[in-house]
Amino acid sequence: MSSDVAKAWTLARRDLRGRFVGLRLLIICLFLGVATLATIGSLTVSITDELANRGQSILGGDIEISIAQREASPNELAALRSEGPLSETIRMQAMARLPDASDTQLVELKGVDNAYPLYGEFTLKDGTVAPELGANDILVTPALTQRLSIKVGDVVSFGEADFVIKGEIGDEPDRLSEGLSLGPVAITSLEGLRTTQLIQPGSLFESKYRIKLPVEVDPSELADRLGEEYKNAAWEIDTRNNGAPGTRRFIERMGQFLTLVGLASLVIAGIGVGNGVASYLRGKQNAIATLKILGADSAMIFRIYLFQIFVIATAAISVGLIVGALAPLAILELAGDALPIRPEFAIYPLPLIVSAAYGLLIAIIFALPPLARAKLVPAAGLFRGDNKSWRSVDKVTWFWVALAIASIIGLAVSSTNEPTFTSWFIVAALCILLLLTMLGSLIRWLASKAPRPKQPLLRLALTNLHRPGAQTGQLVVALGLGLTLFATLAAIQTSLNNEIRSTVPNEAPNFFVLDIPVERAEDFKSQVTAQATDAEINIVPTLRGIITEYGGQIVSELDEIPEGAWVLRGDRGLTYSETVPEGSEIVAGEWWDVDYDGPPLVSMDAEIAGILGLKVGDSLTISLLGVEIRSTIASLRSVNWRNFGFNYVLVFPPNVLANTPHNVAATIQLDEAKEDNLLSALPKEFPSISMVRVKEITSQISTILNQMATAIGAAASIAIFSGIAVLIGAIAASRQSRIYDSVILKLLGATRAQILSTQAIEYAVLALLLSAVALGLGLFAGWFVITQIFQFNWQPDWAVVLLTLGIGAIVTLGIGLLGSIPILSAKPARALREL
Repeated sequence: MSSDVAKAWTLARRDLRGRFVGLRLLIICLFLGVATLATIGSLTVSITDELANRGQSILGGDIEISIAQREASPNELAALRSEGPLSETIRMQAMARLPDASDTQLVELKGVDNAYPLYGEFTLKDGTVAPELGANDILVTPALTQRLSIKVGDVVSFGEADFVIKGEIGDEPDRLSEGLSLGPVAITSLEGLRTTQLIQPGSLFESKYRIKLPVEVDPSELADRLGEEYKNAAWEIDTRNNGAPGTRRFIERMGQFLTLVGLASLVIAGIGVGNGVASYLRGKQNAIATLKILGADSAMIFRIYLFQIFVIATAAISVGLIVGALAPLAILELAGDALPIRPEFAIYPLPLIVSAAYGLLIAIIFALPPLARAKLVPAAGLFRGDNKSWRSVDKVTWFWVALAIASIIGLAVSSTNEPTFTSWFIVAALCILLLLTMLGSLIRWLASKAPRPKQPLLRLALTNLHRPGAQTGQLVVALGLGLTLFATLAAIQTSLNNEIRSTVPNEAPNFFVLDIPVERAEDFKSQVTAQATDAEINIVPTLRGIITEYGGQIVSELDEIPEGAWVLRGDRGLTYSETVPEGSEIVAGEWWDVDYDGPPLVSMDAEIAGILGLKVGDSLTISLLGVEIRSTIASLRSVNWRNFGFNYVLVFPPNVLANTPHNVAATIQLDEAKEDNLLSALPKEFPSISMVRVKEITSQISTILNQMATAIGAAASIAIFSGIAVLIGAIAASRQSRIYDSVILKLLGATRAQILSTQAIEYAVLALLLSAVALGLGLFAGWFVITQIFQFNWQPDWAVVLLTLGIGAIVTLGIGLLGSIPILSAKPARALREL
């Protein structure tokens, strides 16, 4: 046995010294697929690892305790200080004003103590360490100095206090853990923040306490202990192991989705692998026949060419891994500030191993069938060029193919944090693959049964779709998947853009205004209408609390937050109302009476209730300013989250929350030309308020969506390149039979233009059919993502979608015709001798 293997390897190695043009397609396809997967995996791991490695500086400590709308009590502070050095910060939204009130700007105002930061360095723009801040000192980001046209040494006002700008912020070490910011950042001392008088009962602010622990203390164990001891204190506790949980979840999910897109591209490339191997073996049929006549059995033939393909596949995968490992370095340079964090470049073995495994498994799936056909073809059939004898594949080969497919599915599901999503993605991809496979067979069958046109060119083009050796099925699957993916992405991207561009201006208010003193609500209305008589104002109470129990389940005792249950992560907005809020509709239960004065009730968003398994009559407990309020779910509401108004998951009767210290918030809708007047007038009259321009929010959303679309599009573009490679491979696989047809047609008097026209018609019909199918599949997939996942209106830009498919069809036709040119150049005498 070992001698047979050695002989096979020797013959394979000697044969590889010659020409192996047919395997170029295998090299290209595997390289593209593996390089894409390796790049996505390496970049994802590099960012998540950097988040973990810099967990202390990102979080600002080994453990962080966040408290909404209040500061820690003296007893709580004493308990925290007993664990190690403590740093306190307070973060809130506030309006920065120039002394003459000529301009204002929404700012994230942050107060820090002298111990800040416990880890990392707080530096200025010039790289020097930030100075200790006095009560009247403030540091600002360059964005604020640009927007207000101010400089170091100027005075800026917040609330009731004036501050002197001492410098521009360069690096705020815990910036990433602070979450999304609606404006530039300004940092002062805690003493300075308190002089603004912005921290009042009911104000929306967040206190954070970071602790530097001794080396021997496990932050996770301390977090569990503090969570148990202070379970009624409405604390949100994070550790250095998860310094920026939102960012980490986003990067991991985005990486998983892009990996699946890359895997879909690799499957398309696999079809090219199969075509390349089949074409290569067809070119070797005389050599295979000679070996069989000289005594080589089927097993020897199989080993010889398996060794060759394994060597070439390994080389292609290796090059793809090298490119994938180095590509993040270029991406980090090009992406710049688009990434949430800039990791140091390193080689990450795990994503490279996984990518290599995917590449090898794809090579096995698509290379084994043509290898099995080659080993089973009789020598006489090989010499005759009998196409029918290449069609049989033994059961053992199908077993290994099935095992490789199962391995890919198992690897994809086991290497993801969201196996359900991954499983559904794979099921959907397999269904589309099966549908396209059936479509390819249907096109061949219909072409064989269709009436023969009288025009010779049309008749020949129709015959080419079902003739022996036609690559119709492979082309339909490969290009159909690629065009479907691009149609889906075009539909999703344009629909999201149209959602923001058309829905927001028509339905959204111009401003969200926060922290309006409840006792001055009517005065606020008067001031707004004085500036804009036609303004529409909606005022609602606003509080923040944490869900600590639902349906008998204690949140702190959960091993993992349920998928989609974002409402359990940190504090949430709360409100109270006598009537059903605008934009909500009761779908279960009943609303309370206007003068209700009974036990605590709550109305809940129906979608979130479904995720948590809650129904009318179940219990729900919130912690508000350190007090737990246990209530009963009275109703479930369908909430229109797209109206850019004040929408709340939880709404209570007034008797439950009205006596709790709180402020009110407002939405203002008015003529856009009057926005600047309000921005100048209101902060001066109401120093505590924060005015958020809706168009600034939509701008941030658009930026994020565009970055996502760019990343997805870049990964998905590999599908098109793979499809092009498959098209080239299909042309190469049918080269021999097409040369024969071309020569016969020439001998019968056909011109090159006529032969080329025949093939143009063939590819045009195929491209048209594929575009129509891809349009249907892509629009359905895009509709599902937009309406069912994002819950937006379905409004794609049809021109862009159709243009995308049109370009794909033209590329298909163009490549097909370019591949036909060498066939037309074949000399009849030479071609007939070689055939």
